Amino acid sequence: MSEFAFFRFRSNNMLTIEEKQHKDEIVELTEEILEAKGIECDSKISKISEQKLREILEEVRKLRRKRKRLQTVGNTTSNIENEEGEIEQHDEEVPYIK
Repeated sequence: MSEFAFFRFRSNNMLTIEEKQHKDEIVELTEEILEAKGIECDSKISKISEQKLREILEEVRKLRRKRKRLQTVGNTTSNIENEEGEIEQHDEEVPYIK
């Protein structure tokens, strides 16, 4: 179902080059948005106006940006924890000199 929506996005030249390259991610997010809106079949997607299709794509983009932001915050936290762990390890490895 959401692959059909993806192809409608693409055929209407709504997608960026990056979005076209990340088809699986866009399809997955579109599926979530369509489920939230109660759109469950290709026949409904084929009848959606271009304006509604643009609204759905905008919601997909918002959700995608939000997830990327959360991943970035998660990765930053992990990097800080790793750096702190590395610092602690370096402190322990310093040999005692008399």
